[in-house]
Amino acid sequence: MKYNELGIQPQLLKAVQELGFEEPTEIQEKAIPLIQKGYDVIGQSETGSGKTAAFGLPILEKIDPAKGLQAIILAPTRELAEQIKKNLVAFSRYKRVFITSIYGGVSMNPQIDNIRRANIIVGTPGRVLDHLGRRTLNLSRISFFVLDEADKMFDMGFIDDVKQILSYTNQDRQTLMFSATISTEVHFIAQRYMRDPHKIKTKEYVSQQLLKQVMYQVRKQEKFSFLVHLIRQENPKLAIVFCGTRREVDFVTKNLANQGINAMALHGGLSQHRRNEIMEEVHGHNVHILVATDVAARGIDIKDLTHIYNYSIPKTSKEYIHRIGRTARMGDKGLAINLLDERDHDNMRSVLSDHAINIESLRTPEFPMVRVQQPFHRPMAVHRQHGYGGHSRHGPPRGGRRFHSRY
Repeated sequence: MKYNELGIQPQLLKAVQELGFEEPTEIQEKAIPLIQKGYDVIGQSETGSGKTAAFGLPILEKIDPAKGLQAIILAPTRELAEQIKKNLVAFSRYKRVFITSIYGGVSMNPQIDNIRRANIIVGTPGRVLDHLGRRTLNLSRISFFVLDEADKMFDMGFIDDVKQILSYTNQDRQTLMFSATISTEVHFIAQRYMRDPHKIKTKEYVSQQLLKQVMYQVRKQEKFSFLVHLIRQENPKLAIVFCGTRREVDFVTKNLANQGINAMALHGGLSQHRRNEIMEEVHGHNVHILVATDVAARGIDIKDLTHIYNYSIPKTSKEYIHRIGRTARMGDKGLAINLLDERDHDNMRSVLSDHAINIESLRTPEFPMVRVQQPFHRPMAVHRQHGYGGHSRHGPPRGGRRFHSRY
């Protein structure tokens, strides 16, 4: 099927074609006709499957620029809100529609001015509630309410905020909800706030045939050196290194830079302006390694990801699937590499309790050690030939580097 077979307005169709899109994705092919007909829709589909166009194109078709605010789209993170806005602006380049985003971490005054002019608002729940509380935002006449990445939003504790925001809207709105999984909270919102929604479920978006998953076992003191070895060996086009904490993100990013590897950090401790700058660099392929926490990476969609490095192993199979599902998309191959030290085994057992996950355990090859700089800036040289160059505060090191696989 081609986009012109979906009956999309000529102005929107022209923009979509100029953006290089030829055929609709599965979620777009299924959702667009239903939304065009005015139905409420629940779409179950992964990040990166084309959901923004699935709800954005039929909404843009029905927007009348002279009638003020007509649509609100909620996203769990500031990065995703900004990304959705940019996509909608690109789709509507031949329509006079004003689209703005509102989220925390930046001044409210420019947002208030933009709200007055907006036809479509994309926002995060907290900042939307701030504007509703200040009466700088009125949702009583909107025609569309969209909840994107609903499962991630509820995982982050926003369900009460979403219910409160919905209470400000009119009952005649068309409600659209998109989620990677259909959780209890998603069911609740559907039953309480939607009218006979049509449910769409796309097939698994990450191809197991195209996504290779491997794990290596390595000592804690060797983990960073092994990461450097793998990055130099694989030379990824674009990769995310997932870490467990902000401190770990900063440590890995700083030391990758010291090794001449182009990397940037993304975590909640950065200003919104800096986070936007980093995502611009990533989307422009000016940086090839993004080092991030799960929270910072939630909801962001990065195209052409070739590698996922789990520097720390997530606690649940669900979070693991969210991480690795960012690569091996649209027919491209991907590689998920898990680095396990002695602290990671419990988490890996939890991940592997989902028998649908297939991770191959590989023998750890020989690799050179590199100098690392600790967060408090004291350089530490590590020497291979005599274990770790002495005892650590955790006791003497074990002889050798290999673990027997426990999985």
